[in-house]
Amino acid sequence: MSIPIPHRQLFIDGDWKVPVLKNRIPIINPSTQHIIGDIPAATKEDVDLAVAAAKAALSRNKGADWASASGSVRARYLRAIAAKITEKKPELAKLEAIDCGKPLDEAAWDIDDVAGCFEFYADLAEKLDAQQKAHVSLPMDTFKSYVLKEPIGVVALITPWNYPLLMATWKVAPALAAGCAAILKPSELASVTCLELAEICKEVGLPPGVLNILTGLGPEAGAPLAAHPDVDKIAFTGSSATGSKIMTAAAQLIKPVSLELGGKSPIIVFEDVDLDKAAEWTIFGCFWTNGQICSATSRLIVHESIATEFLNRIVKWVKNIKISDPLEEGCRLGPIVSEGQYEKILKFISNAKSEGATILTGGSRPEHLKKGFFVEPTVITDVTTSMQIWREEVFGPVLCVKTFSTEEEAIDLANDTV
Repeated sequence: MSIPIPHRQLFIDGDWKVPVLKNRIPIINPSTQHIIGDIPAATKEDVDLAVAAAKAALSRNKGADWASASGSVRARYLRAIAAKITEKKPELAKLEAIDCGKPLDEAAWDIDDVAGCFEFYADLAEKLDAQQKAHVSLPMDTFKSYVLKEPIGVVALITPWNYPLLMATWKVAPALAAGCAAILKPSELASVTCLELAEICKEVGLPPGVLNILTGLGPEAGAPLAAHPDVDKIAFTGSSATGSKIMTAAAQLIKPVSLELGGKSPIIVFEDVDLDKAAEWTIFGCFWTNGQICSATSRLIVHESIATEFLNRIVKWVKNIKISDPLEEGCRLGPIVSEGQYEKILKFISNAKSEGATILTGGSRPEHLKKGFFVEPTVITDVTTSMQIWREEVFGPVLCVKTFSTEEEAIDLANDTV
């Protein structure tokens, strides 16, 4: 059921371009640990070319080709992209699953959302036309005032590996709908479907330079993109540490940024709930996408009167989660995206143990899987609020648990996070 990885180059100015330094990065299938292909490695030289292409796209034909084209013109391209995504859904879902390790069913739902997102912003692009030159009433007839909506310009979009194509689309679709030209830099750990988006843009005839896609490492491609003087805005999703670096780079040029960073979200379970339903949603909140979600409900705060019974049900649910190669029928938990992330998660678990917490279930590699970056869904109890496992984002299938007696205590625990 595996699928060959297409051999792609960087996508700059509407065409494939070999990186200036001709370097490439291996793609490792997290289920097998085998190298299954490679992606181009962009550097500052390629960033300069992509930014120049985006800048030229905005001014081409005095902006009429894109930036000052009507929203309905841009909407046609977005709808064409959505249709192609839907047409290629089976192939894109398989590529996503073998590249980042998420179960095939989840990857397929993501691809549906990608198409839906392009459609959603196509609608908004069309609505822009009616909003242009909206009149603003003033107390003096001698002055006229109206609102003009214009694209901000060249935007840098730096995206993560947990929802590779979907999170890229969350940034690409609105940027294009608004009439911006964009440079997308996906995570080097999962870039394959983003390069397929480039192929789709070619197929639908998106004007050259409107969307450029650079794969590569953060320090070599992301950093020069964030610091580039001709980039007008940066949107980034990823770790808080990298977000801080991007904000610092943007501050040198007083450049606006949008950041979506880490999380350590709580789920609070009171004593009057349907225990089975609450257990199911708790499992979903923490272990979906292999636990690699910034909004994962990774801190369970449960009323002390039901804690034992509730945790028994949680453990029962966890034991029934099918952990396998993401292409296998019925897979519900695939591998962690990379060896680095895998080691980091296991270190979080061992630190929790050494700080005095109890591993209620899970905590290591599943016995039946000898290869791949697999971590069992893990539930950790006897946690104190000073422990690393309570305070820091794990970004893996790990749930930590505390009990409460009063609503006030529950809310304090929920808010006890940076």
